[in-house]
Amino acid sequence: MARITLKDVAREAGVGTATVERVVNGRGGVRPETVEKVFRAARKLDYRHSLPEAHRGMIRIEVILVRPETSFYSRMNHAFERIAALLDKTIVIHRTFARESDPREFAHYIAHPAVRRSALIVVAPDHPDVVRSLRTVAGEGTPVVQIMTRPAPELPYVGIDHYAAGRTAAFYMSRMLVGRRGTFVALCHSGAYENHKERIRGFSAYLAEREGDRLFSQVMFDYDDDINSMELLREALHADPDIIGLYTAGGDNRSVAAVLKEHAARNVFWVGHELSDRSRKALNEGVMSIVLDQAPEIQARRSIDLTLRSLDLIDVEVSPEPVRFLTVTAENA
Repeated sequence: MARITLKDVAREAGVGTATVERVVNGRGGVRPETVEKVFRAARKLDYRHSLPEAHRGMIRIEVILVRPETSFYSRMNHAFERIAALLDKTIVIHRTFARESDPREFAHYIAHPAVRRSALIVVAPDHPDVVRSLRTVAGEGTPVVQIMTRPAPELPYVGIDHYAAGRTAAFYMSRMLVGRRGTFVALCHSGAYENHKERIRGFSAYLAEREGDRLFSQVMFDYDDDINSMELLREALHADPDIIGLYTAGGDNRSVAAVLKEHAARNVFWVGHELSDRSRKALNEGVMSIVLDQAPEIQARRSIDLTLRSLDLIDVEVSPEPVRFLTVTAENA
């Protein structure tokens, strides 16, 4: 194999040989964006020359998450933290938490980051302004990976098949309640996320395809508020004595468990998402029936791999298939 030279790196990076020489020898006077181009070209060509300490952290991958207080995003945040500690020192992962309640502000931050970024991994609300910003950033050449939810369907996505998750919930609920007559209801965080809507669509479609099996009577939107969840579920159980199945399409299960304990005699079959200490406790107590866990640690790892490949920093295939979700019961919790 021919030896890679400064000229080769310069040609790949689209800059002059003198610029490459300044970068690899740490002589300064080169814009960060150009330093990054040179570094990426050198890595792609396997140019065997160590870059100076001054260029630590030049590749900046920003991860935008929401709701750090929830179990799911806490797990995902810690996964990114662990991955960051193992990467080359020239690569940093910066984690930002944005307010999902203000999609216009969210969209503005996507399009106008506080500092330069090399790539973006984002949990994006399903809002026109957010989608527009994602497409703008991607169109300007910044690799964008959507994680967990996919409001811009043409952009790369890492996460589970949410439609399949909803169908799976309906499948288990229908099969486990054979012989019991009654209705099914669902609790959903809100309409802000494409993934939650897909779960409800899958759940509803499965039941509709099996007319006569069970009646899916209503979807309640709790906006991830514990008090709202409790009030909605109590009202539904009071108004409809035939409820025998509950699907929670979001991930926080504390308030739901409290209400179902109050109505233990109703023996409601409950399928929810995200394995946490709370959901594990609910499973072991027999309040919750099944948890569908979407493995945020795997999503974090795969999204980083996909981003590094997009930046030409690794040369490995990254599976385009949805991340497999796990079915957890009291027997394997």
